[in-house]
Amino acid sequence: MDIVLVGADRVAANGDVANKIGTYKLALAAQDNGIPFYPCVPTSTVDLSLSSGDEIPIEERPAEEITRVTYQGQPIAPDGIDVANPAFDVTPHRYVTGIVTENGIAYPPLTLNLRRMIERSDTVSAAT
Repeated sequence: MDIVLVGADRVAANGDVANKIGTYKLALAAQDNGIPFYPCVPTSTVDLSLSSGDEIPIEERPAEEITRVTYQGQPIAPDGIDVANPAFDVTPHRYVTGIVTENGIAYPPLTLNLRRMIERSDTVSAAT
């Protein structure tokens, strides 16, 4: 494998990326194996009002998706157990090689280059 390409549901101003559960693991595996990791997103996915992934709202899926699974006819979780079932994980920008958009690729420093890319996109949209 020469490259990892993933989608993303939201990108914070610093380049932290929220996507379906498992994306963060892919980024870690890519980093550990020296493989570039690139989220591919439309610029509309970049939210410059969020300084980091800590501010990205994460959807919680219903607990029953986990607790109502059975094994040999027995539920795998007791009734009333607390469950966290996030739909997304957040990949820290330090694992992101670059972010691919319709306007090109933003490379680190992502805080600066994502902003430039969005501003360029806004300028082009205003001119048309």
